[in-house]
Amino acid sequence: MHLFVRRGSLAAAGLALGLAAALAAPGPAAAVPDPGVVETGRSSPEDVAETRELIAEGEVPAVDEVRHSDNVRLLAEVPQQAPFTGPSSLGTDLAFQGDHAFAGNYDGFVVYDISRPARPRVVTRVLCPGSQNDVSVSGNLLFLSTDSSRSDDSCASTSQPATEKSSWEGVKVFDISDVENPRYVAAVETACGSHTHTLVPGRNGKNVYLYVSSYGPRAEYPDCAPPHDGISVVKVPVEHPERSAVVATPVLFPDGGNPGGPVNPGVVPTSGCHDITVFPKLRLAAGACMGDGILMDVSEPESPRVIDRVQDNTNFSFWHSATFNERGDKVVFTDELGGGGAATCNAEVGDEHGADGIYDVTGKGDRRRLALRSYYKIPRHQAATENCVAHNGSLVPAAGRDIMVQAWYQGGVSVWEFTDSDAPREIGYFERGPLSDTALSVGGSWSAYYYNGHIYSSDIRKGLDVLRITDRRTDSAGKVRLDRLNAQTQPDYR
Repeated sequence: MHLFVRRGSLAAAGLALGLAAALAAPGPAAAVPDPGVVETGRSSPEDVAETRELIAEGEVPAVDEVRHSDNVRLLAEVPQQAPFTGPSSLGTDLAFQGDHAFAGNYDGFVVYDISRPARPRVVTRVLCPGSQNDVSVSGNLLFLSTDSSRSDDSCASTSQPATEKSSWEGVKVFDISDVENPRYVAAVETACGSHTHTLVPGRNGKNVYLYVSSYGPRAEYPDCAPPHDGISVVKVPVEHPERSAVVATPVLFPDGGNPGGPVNPGVVPTSGCHDITVFPKLRLAAGACMGDGILMDVSEPESPRVIDRVQDNTNFSFWHSATFNERGDKVVFTDELGGGGAATCNAEVGDEHGADGIYDVTGKGDRRRLALRSYYKIPRHQAATENCVAHNGSLVPAAGRDIMVQAWYQGGVSVWEFTDSDAPREIGYFERGPLSDTALSVGGSWSAYYYNGHIYSSDIRKGLDVLRITDRRTDSAGKVRLDRLNAQTQPDYR
């Protein structure tokens, strides 16, 4: 998602008008990367009437009503609790290690004990504002991404304009050796902040690396001035995290990347990456970089190399995230049309905008290429008051199949198969009805990941959901056990 509070001061009304204008324009709509704090606003009488009609006809669940396919069950739901109950306390990404799940929140992070998935419990909550607080874990260390301009790097910081040189954005490091009492041990400032980060294992186990994705440069920002055509690489000595530092800032787009509109109408221009997924076993990475999708060789973690680059200026507005299949010969890229704050899962937007693009990886070595095969979008149309678009997901490691579980905001959680790259299809789902039938309010599942036999969904407003799918196509995945899962550091399930 890129509804973050970093640089802008756009009001919610401006966001709504901007999205409405963009979605009404010919071709794919442009995402809005800097909307400020997202607030609930009244929808048009036409949208309200349409939403209520769909609910009355049973086409859309009623407000907050739970609906799911026969093969999916809701086992548990843990609501957000203080101090994460304010309007800015948006639940974000998830990471897993052992019997614990770590959930990011715009205001900090939560640690859950998931040793009994049907009865998860909160271990601790850490208040440390700085959206989005994208999270990953490795051994005794936890990493948080801060992409909102702050007065300093402390957990007591306040918002401060990015035009001030003293403002801070970047990565925070916590020691979680005592998971009940995480300790903040280091901070690394990065250019344009850290919207997301990807954990890359070092070869000798002494270091881990973070590929920091960020974007949105402006001439008036002293720490985020254009051009911003790459990423930051942070090296973290595992035994001495206080020595963490930026060791490289590779340029991934020497030509500046996709120029966006008016050259490519409806496409957000590339000024960095939104998210990167690495597949350490294959020494590959796939980057979702605003107007571009890239494939990289990461044999040398400090020097990633782009080996192929693709654009989809017809159907993709904002390249958001990427997932490999188990063999590494396919990549699913997502298009976050409307920035995560718009209602795009409907007939008007269609099945190929705000969707997943399924790409085959052909060739070998530096001659590997990305080839588009098809698109996938949830087949369940959503109400005009529900933000819905493709978002974060992971593989379901079923033997001999390519299956993914994925968050779609208020579109819920979709389990879908792409074994046949040309014919993806949904095989299970879970969703709630709209948060409101009178207003478009941001909510729903931010991330949905499969971990050790269960699906965990981080709901922006509702907290943590635990789901279970029982299906012959996915049952073999239940035998796979991992010690850790950071979804953007794709494990080798074989």
